[in-house]
Amino acid sequence: MASKTISTRCCVVGGGPAGMMLGFLLARAGIDVVVLEKHVDFLRDFRGDTIHPSTLELMHELGLLAEFLSLPHQTARTLSARVGGMEVQAIDFGHLPVHCPFIALMPQWDFLDFLAHHARRYASFRLEMKAEASDLIEEDGVIAGVTARTPEGAIDVRADLTVGCDGRHSTVRDRASLKVEELGAPMDVLWFRIHRHREDPADTALVMSPGHVFVSINRGEYWQCAYIIPKGTADNVRSGGLGRFRESVARIMPIFHDRTEEIADWDAVKLLTVQVDRLSQWYRRGLLCIGDAAHAMSPVGGVGINLAVQDAVAAANILYRPLQSGTVGEDALRAVQQRREFPAWLTQRGQIFIQNRVIAGVLGESDALKPPLVLKLLQHVPFLRRIPARLLGMGFRPEHIATPDVMTAPATRHTSPVSDVA
Repeated sequence: MASKTISTRCCVVGGGPAGMMLGFLLARAGIDVVVLEKHVDFLRDFRGDTIHPSTLELMHELGLLAEFLSLPHQTARTLSARVGGMEVQAIDFGHLPVHCPFIALMPQWDFLDFLAHHARRYASFRLEMKAEASDLIEEDGVIAGVTARTPEGAIDVRADLTVGCDGRHSTVRDRASLKVEELGAPMDVLWFRIHRHREDPADTALVMSPGHVFVSINRGEYWQCAYIIPKGTADNVRSGGLGRFRESVARIMPIFHDRTEEIADWDAVKLLTVQVDRLSQWYRRGLLCIGDAAHAMSPVGGVGINLAVQDAVAAANILYRPLQSGTVGEDALRAVQQRREFPAWLTQRGQIFIQNRVIAGVLGESDALKPPLVLKLLQHVPFLRRIPARLLGMGFRPEHIATPDVMTAPATRHTSPVSDVA
């Protein structure tokens, strides 16, 4: 039996990008909201940290861009790849019609702390750390909240609406028995750090060589490295020995040849099991799932954070008025899915195409690689780099803030509904 009960308009399960952005926007609009985060803080490594132009534009719309960019970060205005022996500049964000035509590389914990800090300015916001949702409260077929485990005992959070933002291993969607469609992935990722020297290049690098795909992300003092392997082969890599793994890293990235000893043991190499799936229906009465809980993304393109944030913005735009009245019907929940399902589907299709047609082919290749025609075109026709920049930087349906700020706007004043947002 729960030791205490909390009542709120909206209970958000999960303090990741989708959950924190949704909680912030709803509190900003005057909605009573509780966010449950199972960890003691946001400080966890090997999480996505690419903040794309679409998300930076939202920071501008919120009036927070200058403060946000004062946090430690690196910028990537172009993205390049080395395929075989050919260097290709594939993407140029410089022509995007936004305030920040670049990717900001920022640790995700800083991003989440930033959102939490601003959300706490609103009396209607409550963040419960070390609170792990364990089950749903259901009454007469309607989800009426969640039960969560805390160090002080179980708590019930009763809410007009529960939103699952608890990621690809979502307890909420599991307990709600929402149908999951598995889309598959031919790869997993080994994550580790390598110290960054002052004379190292600044750019994030993608390297493809026969049998190998490698990404190094500039995190200032160190490189966050992604060593991509065929699905389910992590044990084979480990059984080959740490020395062989270090040699492979040095061969792929020669600038690391004098520092692979920093990979001290296998504990320093974390496995990310790549999972791509989606819900056929994102909602039940009293319940909605967004972000990875609704559509787990591949790491291809680093779009997961930004798609989750876009989901949160759309959900806040559509739901804040029904939440004000306490009457969130299935039509409103369906409207969120209808708005965000298509861009999520298109993004996943693009990721799956790259996984299956490019990455899987490179991982299975033993002969010299030849850059595909599309990369050759991007190299020789710079104008074409604007196309992937637009798709990667802004997504297929960028959202805009349409919720009010109770600190600056009269309670009776509302911005345009989401249907009027481009």
